[in-house]
Amino acid sequence: MAGHSKWANIQHRKGAQDAKRGKLFSRLIREVSISARLGGGGPDGNSRLRQAIDKALAGNVPKDTIDRAIRRASGDAALGNLEEIRYEGFGPGGAAVVADCVTDNRNRTVAEVRHAFTKCGGNLGSDGSVGYLFNRVGQLSYPAGVDEDALMEAAIEAGAEDVVTNDDGSFEVVASPEEYEAVRDALRAAGLEPEEAGVTLRAVSSVSLDLAESIHLVRLIEALEDLDDVQQVYSNAAISLDTLARIDQVRA
Repeated sequence: MAGHSKWANIQHRKGAQDAKRGKLFSRLIREVSISARLGGGGPDGNSRLRQAIDKALAGNVPKDTIDRAIRRASGDAALGNLEEIRYEGFGPGGAAVVADCVTDNRNRTVAEVRHAFTKCGGNLGSDGSVGYLFNRVGQLSYPAGVDEDALMEAAIEAGAEDVVTNDDGSFEVVASPEEYEAVRDALRAAGLEPEEAGVTLRAVSSVSLDLAESIHLVRLIEALEDLDDVQQVYSNAAISLDTLARIDQVRA
């Protein structure tokens, strides 16, 4: 089926990613630590930890660093004070925005998240205000130019729920969270290594924004991602590649 440009096109532009590489490493290691703390340090019995390790390795985090984080998590009492919180709200143009956080101070985090929403033209909502607009899914992303027939055939045989063709020619394979690892492993075995993969939130429907709204929404996402307690940000905004290019020109 056809789809809109991936939000990943906005989140993971190379320049922004390189500029925040230290913060990216920190978040990847934090997710490994939290996953090990909550579900145990053995990846075989902890699917969340397996996925955290997979993302960390994909982000070029050294294996020794990952192993040390897992060992520390087993005996670090400070990690026991951390809690996971999800904040939901509306960005410019009515776009839904979800921010997943890990914090040791709920009051500090909600104040910082609310400030980011307010200064960028959005509004922090109540629990459940936009969460129903997203489904939790396993998602594997492939670049434009991958063999579509081979990908489609392998995905169907692996038990994927859908293969989405984006406006930029890239592809996303969607699977249930329970089947995600089996689908990922089957596609890798078929020689189809994803650019990005993981269990994530995927918008049920998208909202199209004009240029001004898109600029403010990108600023909101970046402001949230700059917060130390924010682990991941999701949105149902559909911003075309042309609009994204114009945003870069305006902000240059």
